[in-house]
This record gives sequence, structure tokens and C-alpha cells, in this order.
Amino acid sequence: MNVSSIIVKTLPENYDKVWEELEKSGLCDLHFGEKEKGIIIVTIEGETVEEEIAKLAQIEELPHIISAEMHMSYCEEEIEGMLKEMDIKKVVEELNIPKKAEEITYFGSLKGKY
Repeated sequence: MNVSSIIVKTLPENYDKVWEELEKSGLCDLHFGEKEKGIIIVTIEGETVEEEIAKLAQIEELPHIISAEMHMSYCEEEIEGMLKEMDIKKVVEELNIPKKAEEITYFGSLKGKY
């Protein structure tokens, strides 16, 4: 199971409407907000990252939302699965090969991938 936190931004005058829409949506759990800043912190859950991204996209489409950005994501099962499949010797060998920065592929950001 994946769990991710989302920072939702709206105008302060739309805060109550957005909070209500998020509650009704069933897409997320609401945890905290600052009405004066128009910020609401929610969490979403999904079996896969793709499922979470789909929920995030639905949240972004709700009325009066300026932005909804994934802030933190956690998935114990995926990490455990990756560790089981990982050949640690091969990883160490790969890390010891000198490379230029532009030859390294960074996989830490989901922006623009979905």
C-alpha cells in the first residue's frame, strides 16, 4: 500500500468550499489546514503509484483548487520487493563506474511522468 501526502492550495475565500469538496470526494483523508493561507494537507492511498497519481489528478480537477502537489510518498511493499530483486553486487559495481552528471538518470521526481 502506498501512502502520500498532498499539499492542496486554494484562495482563502474558497477554503471552506474546497475542504467540503475534498471530504465529499472520498479521494483522500484531510488532516490539517490554514485558512488564512489557503492550504490544506491531505493524504491519499493506493495499491500502486499510478493509482495515487490518478487520485491526485482527480483532486487537481476539483473546483477552486489552484494546485495539488504530492509532497511525500511511502510504500513499504514496493521497497521490499525492489530490495529482493536487487543484485547488490551489481549495484556496487555500477556506483563505482565514473560517469558524467549528464549521463546519470534521476528517478526521484514524478513530475512530468504522468
